Amino acid sequence: MYKLLHKEGHARRGEFVTVHGTIELPAFMNVATCGAIKGGLSAEDLRTIDTQVMLSNTYHLHLRPGDEIVRQLGGLHRMTGWDGVILTDSGGFQVFSLAKIRDIHEEGVYFHSHIDGRRIFMGPEESMRIQSNLGSTIAMAFDECVENPSEYIYTARSVERTTNWLLRCIDEMKRLNRMDNTVNPHQMLFGINQGGVYRDLRIDHMKRIAELSLDGYAIGGLAVGEETAVMYDIIEAVEPYAPSDRPRYLMGVGTPVNILEGVYRGVDLFDCVMPSRNARHGHLFTWDGIINIMNNRYELDDTPIDRQCDCPVCRRYTRAYIRHLLKAKEMLGMRLSVMHNLYFYNTLMKRIREHLDYGSYEEFYQKYRKILDNRI
Repeated sequence: MYKLLHKEGHARRGEFVTVHGTIELPAFMNVATCGAIKGGLSAEDLRTIDTQVMLSNTYHLHLRPGDEIVRQLGGLHRMTGWDGVILTDSGGFQVFSLAKIRDIHEEGVYFHSHIDGRRIFMGPEESMRIQSNLGSTIAMAFDECVENPSEYIYTARSVERTTNWLLRCIDEMKRLNRMDNTVNPHQMLFGINQGGVYRDLRIDHMKRIAELSLDGYAIGGLAVGEETAVMYDIIEAVEPYAPSDRPRYLMGVGTPVNILEGVYRGVDLFDCVMPSRNARHGHLFTWDGIINIMNNRYELDDTPIDRQCDCPVCRRYTRAYIRHLLKAKEMLGMRLSVMHNLYFYNTLMKRIREHLDYGSYEEFYQKYRKILDNRI
């Protein structure tokens, strides 16, 4: 259940109640693709850095260790030790981005595993069954994610296919949630808006899926090649047609400034592998901009990554030490860097929520949209 607490312009401050806890919105979901954050963070670490939602991936967990194995272990919550909210991506994006050979039909997609090349089929029903086995709090509908730009005619056909698949996802989830042995009989379903970079397709699709009274609505197929201005334009186009009493999720986005802009345009949920991936290569976020800790200037720097940050890393370690660890390829360097970046993102969302509570988001937005993408 979604509850709107405050609104400032299009920006929304809300709460989303689930069987695994209440999400304070807007929020960033920390990406644990295979059930763990790359960089060596555990479920206990996620609590330490104020994570609200862990996001895992249907495609990857289906291939390894196998969703039936996860089910036998009691679902993702029991297997990973994380007792908070878990969202599972449907696997659609990975099928279309990782599988080198794929064959799309109305019933679903045949593709070859990127791990061992074996031929696999996944459709709406299969995606729902896999996510049911994982027992996530929120499941995503199976969709087709097209490249940007794609031809208008193909994109329109793809949207129609995605809509048909969504209807099948709804029916299959209802069936699965009624079963006596379902891991999470309260599993929720989010639909995904598609339409490439075409405003008319996007608007029409959002209107159609809004009628289905889903638990939440995502905007997918963005940040995959189009210019940032186009992404913002699409968000503005579909926002008036997204149900106001449901969470809105911008998939796979993004940088701190992307998040500020998304919130400004009415988005509630975000996810991206970028903060953890960048951290493993020494690109760290601060309230003054982005630093590359690998630079020589930090070799003797005995200050924290960010003087304004109170994360466990900044309270204990110096830039010089973390730089040394990364240079020496010590795993601890990656772990500390990832922990800092994700704490920064979670704190960014907390500060956004606080400013929305006090009606001062406009000032916060105008200040930090000019700072946070700066490379120091």
